[in-house]
Amino acid sequence: MPTRKSRSKASPSTGRKPSATKAAEGAFPYILFGILFGYFLSKSRATDYDSIVAMFRLREFQLYGVILVAVAVTSFGLFLLRRRGNRALSNRPAELEPLKWDPNRLAGALLFGAGWALAGTCPGTSLAQIGEGKLVAFATVIGIAAGVWTYKKFRPGPSSKNDQVC
Repeated sequence: MPTRKSRSKASPSTGRKPSATKAAEGAFPYILFGILFGYFLSKSRATDYDSIVAMFRLREFQLYGVILVAVAVTSFGLFLLRRRGNRALSNRPAELEPLKWDPNRLAGALLFGAGWALAGTCPGTSLAQIGEGKLVAFATVIGIAAGVWTYKKFRPGPSSKNDQVC
Protein backbone atom coordinates (compact mmCIF):
# COMPACT_ATOMS: atom_id res chain seq x y z
CA MET A 1 0.00 0.00 0.00
CA PRO A 2 1.49 3.36 -0.95
CA THR A 3 2.33 5.85 1.72
CA ARG A 4 0.93 9.32 1.84
CA LYS A 5 3.46 12.01 1.04
CA SER A 6 3.28 15.42 2.60
CA ARG A 7 2.07 18.13 0.24
CA SER A 8 3.77 20.92 2.15
CA LYS A 9 7.40 20.36 1.27
CA ALA A 10 10.15 22.68 2.31
CA SER A 11 11.19 25.21 -0.31
CA PRO A 12 14.61 24.33 -1.78
CA SER A 13 15.77 27.95 -1.70
CA THR A 14 14.69 28.84 1.85
CA GLY A 15 14.39 25.46 3.56
CA ARG A 16 11.05 26.55 5.06
CA LYS A 17 7.58 25.15 4.56
CA PRO A 18 5.04 27.35 2.76
CA SER A 19 2.91 29.41 5.10
CA ALA A 20 -0.75 28.68 5.84
CA THR A 21 -1.60 32.00 4.19
CA LYS A 22 -0.14 30.87 0.87
CA ALA A 23 -2.06 27.60 1.11
CA ALA A 24 -5.28 29.51 1.78
CA GLU A 25 -4.61 31.82 -1.18
CA GLY A 26 -4.12 28.80 -3.43
CA ALA A 27 -7.39 27.27 -2.23
CA PHE A 28 -9.40 30.49 -2.66
CA PRO A 29 -10.50 29.90 -6.29
CA TYR A 30 -11.70 26.41 -5.38
CA ILE A 31 -13.61 27.64 -2.35
CA LEU A 32 -15.19 30.41 -4.42
CA PHE A 33 -16.14 27.92 -7.15
CA GLY A 34 -17.67 25.61 -4.51
CA ILE A 35 -19.73 28.44 -3.06
CA LEU A 36 -20.97 29.49 -6.50
CA PHE A 37 -21.72 25.87 -7.43
CA GLY A 38 -23.76 25.39 -4.25
CA TYR A 39 -25.56 28.69 -4.83
CA PHE A 40 -26.62 27.69 -8.34
CA LEU A 41 -27.66 24.22 -7.17
CA SER A 42 -29.85 25.87 -4.56
CA LYS A 43 -31.32 28.44 -6.96
CA SER A 44 -32.15 25.75 -9.53
CA ARG A 45 -34.07 23.82 -6.83
CA ALA A 46 -31.70 20.85 -7.19
CA THR A 47 -31.48 20.72 -3.39
CA ASP A 48 -35.24 20.50 -2.91
CA TYR A 49 -36.44 16.98 -2.07
CA ASP A 50 -39.85 17.53 -3.67
CA SER A 51 -38.26 18.70 -6.95
CA ILE A 52 -36.04 15.64 -7.13
CA VAL A 53 -38.91 13.26 -6.38
CA ALA A 54 -41.03 15.01 -9.03
CA MET A 55 -38.16 14.60 -11.50
CA PHE A 56 -37.93 10.87 -10.86
CA ARG A 57 -41.71 10.53 -11.14
CA LEU A 58 -41.57 12.40 -14.48
CA ARG A 59 -43.82 15.18 -13.17
CA GLU A 60 -41.28 18.02 -13.46
CA PHE A 61 -38.63 18.33 -16.14
CA GLN A 62 -36.77 21.44 -14.99
CA LEU A 63 -33.96 19.48 -13.29
CA TYR A 64 -33.36 17.49 -16.47
CA GLY A 65 -32.59 20.83 -18.11
CA VAL A 66 -30.19 21.70 -15.28
CA ILE A 67 -28.41 18.37 -15.77
CA LEU A 68 -28.22 18.86 -19.54
CA VAL A 69 -26.75 22.35 -19.12
CA ALA A 70 -24.15 20.93 -16.70
CA VAL A 71 -23.20 18.21 -19.20
CA ALA A 72 -22.97 20.76 -22.04
CA VAL A 73 -20.78 23.16 -20.01
CA THR A 74 -18.51 20.32 -18.90
CA SER A 75 -18.22 19.00 -22.46
CA PHE A 76 -17.34 22.45 -23.78
CA GLY A 77 -14.75 22.92 -21.02
CA LEU A 78 -13.12 19.57 -21.81
CA PHE A 79 -13.12 20.45 -25.51
CA LEU A 80 -11.28 23.71 -24.75
CA LEU A 81 -8.78 21.92 -22.50
CA ARG A 82 -7.94 19.42 -25.22
CA ARG A 83 -7.79 21.99 -27.98
CA ARG A 84 -5.44 24.30 -26.07
CA GLY A 85 -3.25 21.47 -24.86
CA ASN A 86 -3.65 22.34 -21.19
CA ARG A 87 -2.20 19.98 -18.67
CA ALA A 88 -3.54 18.76 -15.33
CA LEU A 89 -1.93 19.64 -12.00
CA SER A 90 0.03 16.38 -12.26
CA ASN A 91 1.54 17.75 -15.51
CA ARG A 92 -0.22 15.05 -17.53
CA PRO A 93 -2.42 15.97 -20.49
CA ALA A 94 -6.00 16.68 -19.42
CA GLU A 95 -7.60 13.84 -21.37
CA LEU A 96 -10.22 11.26 -20.53
CA GLU A 97 -9.46 7.63 -21.10
CA PRO A 98 -12.29 5.42 -22.38
CA LEU A 99 -13.65 3.04 -19.75
CA LYS A 100 -13.72 -0.68 -20.39
CA TRP A 101 -17.08 -2.40 -20.02
CA ASP A 102 -17.62 -3.70 -16.51
CA PRO A 103 -21.02 -5.14 -15.52
CA ASN A 104 -20.35 -4.10 -11.92
CA ARG A 105 -20.46 -0.48 -13.06
CA LEU A 106 -24.08 -0.98 -14.11
CA ALA A 107 -24.94 -2.39 -10.68
CA GLY A 108 -23.17 0.57 -9.06
CA ALA A 109 -25.06 3.03 -11.25
CA LEU A 110 -28.39 1.46 -10.30
CA LEU A 111 -27.45 1.55 -6.61
CA PHE A 112 -26.38 5.18 -6.92
CA GLY A 113 -29.66 6.08 -8.65
CA ALA A 114 -31.71 4.27 -6.03
CA GLY A 115 -29.87 6.08 -3.25
CA TRP A 116 -30.36 9.39 -5.04
CA ALA A 117 -34.10 8.74 -5.38
CA LEU A 118 -34.52 7.62 -1.77
CA ALA A 119 -32.43 10.37 -0.20
CA GLY A 120 -33.65 13.03 -2.59
CA THR A 121 -30.11 14.24 -3.08
CA CYS A 122 -26.81 13.30 -4.68
CA PRO A 123 -23.28 13.98 -3.37
CA GLY A 124 -23.01 17.56 -4.67
CA THR A 125 -26.47 18.63 -3.65
CA SER A 126 -26.15 17.04 -0.20
CA LEU A 127 -23.30 19.43 0.58
CA ALA A 128 -25.37 22.34 -0.74
CA GLN A 129 -28.24 21.21 1.50
CA ILE A 130 -25.92 21.33 4.51
CA GLY A 131 -25.00 24.87 3.46
CA GLU A 132 -28.73 25.70 3.39
CA GLY A 133 -29.07 24.40 6.95
CA LYS A 134 -30.88 21.16 6.07
CA LEU A 135 -29.29 18.98 8.72
CA VAL A 136 -30.89 15.79 7.40
CA ALA A 137 -28.32 15.95 4.59
CA PHE A 138 -25.67 14.90 7.10
CA ALA A 139 -27.23 11.42 6.98
CA THR A 140 -26.66 11.35 3.21
CA VAL A 141 -23.04 12.49 3.55
CA ILE A 142 -22.42 9.85 6.23
CA GLY A 143 -24.02 7.24 3.94
CA ILE A 144 -21.80 8.31 1.04
CA ALA A 145 -18.69 8.07 3.22
CA ALA A 146 -19.76 4.65 4.52
CA GLY A 147 -20.37 3.42 0.97
CA VAL A 148 -16.97 4.59 -0.23
CA TRP A 149 -15.28 3.02 2.79
CA THR A 150 -17.16 -0.27 2.30
CA TYR A 151 -16.25 -0.40 -1.37
CA LYS A 152 -12.58 0.25 -0.66
CA LYS A 153 -12.51 -2.28 2.17
CA PHE A 154 -14.31 -5.21 0.57
CA ARG A 155 -13.91 -5.01 -3.19
CA PRO A 156 -12.21 -7.99 -4.79
CA GLY A 157 -9.00 -7.83 -6.77
CA PRO A 158 -5.90 -5.68 -6.61
CA SER A 159 -6.29 -1.95 -6.25
CA SER A 160 -5.77 0.07 -9.40
CA LYS A 161 -3.15 2.75 -9.87
CA ASN A 162 -5.93 5.39 -9.77
CA ASP A 163 -6.69 4.54 -6.13
CA GLN A 164 -3.22 5.34 -4.85
CA VAL A 165 -2.79 8.49 -2.81
CA CYS A 166 0.43 10.37 -3.47
